[in-house]
Amino acid sequence: MPTSSRSSSPSALSRRIARAFARRVGRPAFVVNPPDTDELCDEARMTGVRGVYRHVHLHALNLKETAIRHAASAGRAYEECRFVVCHIGGGISVSAHDRGRMVDGADIVGGEGPMAPTRCGALPVAEVLDYLDAGHATADVRRMCMKTGGFVDLLGTSDALEVSRRAEAGDEACRRAWDAMVYQICKEIGAMAAALGGNVDGILLGGGMVHNKGLVRAIEERCGWIAPVFAYPGEFELEAMAAGARRVLDGDEEPLRYTGKSVFDGFACFEG
Repeated sequence: MPTSSRSSSPSALSRRIARAFARRVGRPAFVVNPPDTDELCDEARMTGVRGVYRHVHLHALNLKETAIRHAASAGRAYEECRFVVCHIGGGISVSAHDRGRMVDGADIVGGEGPMAPTRCGALPVAEVLDYLDAGHATADVRRMCMKTGGFVDLLGTSDALEVSRRAEAGDEACRRAWDAMVYQICKEIGAMAAALGGNVDGILLGGGMVHNKGLVRAIEERCGWIAPVFAYPGEFELEAMAAGARRVLDGDEEPLRYTGKSVFDGFACFEG
């Protein structure tokens, strides 16, 4: 799928850089699970507006690597398992993985998913329209989806550790923002569990904020009834890129060819 014009992630340059290196050294180049990895099931693509479809932009590289590692630790293949996998950092991704495919998730650069330290998360459309009618620019809303929303807008900081400490010290604004973020993460986990039909082998938590044991406990308390919760603090992104290329070179996976064309271009029954 082509990189969306909404995305300003450095990973948007990966394909061009990889192609340039490949040409220079005469060797194959691989891009592993970029943010716009699209394996959505058809139901996840639909909206109630003709011609408007859902697309995902999320932490696919770390999400899939976390799932692959966890499955291996349990003596199983990723392609055999159903997981809800979360990346909880400056941005927050919650995704449903069904036997090797990431069948649902959020467009975290387009105003979906939970509120995060730098992102506004899902917003009520009517309230956004009122916000724009009040004189705010669409560019302001786009920035809040990616960089200036969430804790940044509410509290003036993107430092989740600081917000957590201030919340524990009795700062009401920090407590409300923190609790709302955790609530929204848990609600999204529940939604992804439903997307898997309730057949969930594990809820996997990765990303920098997972170092916060209080956050992990809060998610376990709300979501532990769905499936066991496993914490993988931090990121595996460099290792994930190497591991993905190695799986192809070892013949364990077949590479896909990037064409620049979307894997999904609408449903014919709704077009025209």
